[in-house]
Amino acid sequence: MGIIRTSFSLMVGTLCGIYIAQNYNVLSIRKLADSGLLMAKHVEETYRRPKTKSQDDDNFLK
Repeated sequence: MGIIRTSFSLMVGTLCGIYIAQNYNVLSIRKLADSGLLMAKHVEETYRRPKTKSQDDDNFLK
């Protein structure tokens, strides 16, 4: 009886999610994550400390 009750609530939630996604303008999580990663890369490149010549030489030897 427990597995039927759990499966029923999962199916109802899935069907409600499908209905909402098809009939309403819902944000795409993938697009949101991609834009967040792009913004993080931009911030990292903007505020990164410049490498000194000694750090470049150390990285070359490794």
